[in-house]
Amino acid sequence: MTAPQLDPRIARTRRMLQTALLDLTRDQPLDEITVAEIADHAEVNRSSFYQHYSDRETLLADALDAQAAAVGADLASLDAAAIPGDTAPPELVLRYTRHVYAHAALYRLALGEHGSSIAVARLRNRIAAVAMTGYAQYGQDEADLGMPVEIAAAAVAGSLLGMLIAWLESTDPVPPEQVAVWIWNALARPGCQAWPPERSSDVGSVGPAGRAGTGAPDPAIRDMQGERQ
Repeated sequence: MTAPQLDPRIARTRRMLQTALLDLTRDQPLDEITVAEIADHAEVNRSSFYQHYSDRETLLADALDAQAAAVGADLASLDAAAIPGDTAPPELVLRYTRHVYAHAALYRLALGEHGSSIAVARLRNRIAAVAMTGYAQYGQDEADLGMPVEIAAAAVAGSLLGMLIAWLESTDPVPPEQVAVWIWNALARPGCQAWPPERSSDVGSVGPAGRAGTGAPDPAIRDMQGERQ
């Protein structure tokens, strides 16, 4: 079902508020920007702000969503099942990482310690939803993942969100195309999730803490166990 069309006057006011906030964040942190400053910059009154948004964090999250959608980089429209078995990241993921890279300062602000918890939650939920689709596509269930599917998806989302933030904060960031490959490997390729499937019945398997892909205990862990005996 098609979503109802937003009243043009409402859409225009929201765009003005979003643009005003993005302009202001170029010069000061989000938590230092007041609603009055946003309203003044958008040339609307303060009450108009609260008619559309409850707080600055929601406004920033909407502004980021609008920017990503404008360049065809909305992760909410990504469907891992639509590209079964493809090892290369789809164009949408490439557009997203290139978009984030082009606006790195803004995303550092939004996803950082003093940014928007709503923007962080939206991104985490969207990544988790795509991970869930990927698990379903490849028939991976709780037995394969070693934990409930929704928990595994949340783990992947948290891992990728942390990776994105670390990338944005890096003094020598890798190209966005490489980040797109990392994201797609974790989301859509079978056996390449952030926590690879491990059968809990495997003797000696320690899951994520063990040696990658072997099911064998990490030598350091084995040594520590020997010292305690």
